Amino acid sequence: MKLALVSTLTLTTVLTGCSIPTAPSAVSPLEGIFTEPVGRSNALLIPNGSNVSLGIVYSQNTQTNRAYLQDYRANAGTGFGQSLLIDSIHDAFVTTSNPDLAVDWVKASLQRQFSSVTVYPDMQSLKAAKPDVTAIVDSRSQLMTSRSSDLEAHVSADFYDTNLKYIGTAQGHDAKSLSPLWADFEPSSEIVADINEQQNVQVRALQKFDQSLSNLLTRPTDKVAMIDN
Repeated sequence: MKLALVSTLTLTTVLTGCSIPTAPSAVSPLEGIFTEPVGRSNALLIPNGSNVSLGIVYSQNTQTNRAYLQDYRANAGTGFGQSLLIDSIHDAFVTTSNPDLAVDWVKASLQRQFSSVTVYPDMQSLKAAKPDVTAIVDSRSQLMTSRSSDLEAHVSADFYDTNLKYIGTAQGHDAKSLSPLWADFEPSSEIVADINEQQNVQVRALQKFDQSLSNLLTRPTDKVAMIDN
């Protein structure tokens, strides 16, 4: 069986010659969310279970990150991806830039813990609905470009009580630095494996988020990590 070999020069030329989106700069997860300072809740545990409703608002980071991943995937499909002559490499770039992976994963995780989970477009809509608990979901990703193979993913959910007082945070983070350039005439399978690390990093961050969420919902909030003041 013959392995497809790809020249680093060829691949690097393709990536450099095309416009590959770069990760947007991060802002505070609460940027544009609250208009007044938020106090600390007296609750020691986050209410959850079959009778507790949860309202979600996506942070500015989450919204710009989804747009970034949509742009990255579109470029992988019809931009620089058209110049990748090996289907498996092209497909790997497309598969690993799913813009909905983080938000769908986090929502599914929260749906297992609350009776209802509703996403609201803004805080005004959420306040009108008056859910029992509020979560501000923040997600950020960094995928490879022609100039960087540093991969990173971060996801968090800040929880607030019915009066929008802060209770605690669940979060997950993962990062990996790949070799700056693939070796000359690297087997395509190894290049695909490198590209697939983009999704692996995101999944590991989400798995860590799930563990953090479990800890947060089962232990007093003074026993788990809190966000910085």
